[in-house]
Amino acid sequence: MDKFKNLEPKKKEIITYLIFGILTTAVNYIVFFALTFAMPEMKTVWANTIAWFISFLFAFFTNRKWVFNSKAQGFKARILEFWWFLAARTFSLFADDLIVYLGIDLMQQNKLLVKLISQILIVLINYVFSKWIFKSKN
Repeated sequence: MDKFKNLEPKKKEIITYLIFGILTTAVNYIVFFALTFAMPEMKTVWANTIAWFISFLFAFFTNRKWVFNSKAQGFKARILEFWWFLAARTFSLFADDLIVYLGIDLMQQNKLLVKLISQILIVLINYVFSKWIFKSKN
């Protein structure tokens, strides 16, 4: 743990983003597969969107506090940060939904594989957006 505390800030940020990115992805996966298993008649895009919303909330609070150590002070600054995060994640939701729809619904590919590919791309996109939001909007 001491080695982690002594890492240069850039490396520490990337490691914590990966840790919380994996946890966010796990939340997304668990909710997505629970919904598609429990309610097979539910459209995959709806299950994906619900999973996104729950993982979005988890990601916002963990990224804000533990990954990027946001210094935003006051109600207005925090709300602005939340709205920028929401806008960026909404963009990634559309990308995620498109990949899921094309891969699972249209091309009839393996759900697990399509969701994995989608999440890898989304994690990369979200890192770029989150870094900008939590660093430049403070």
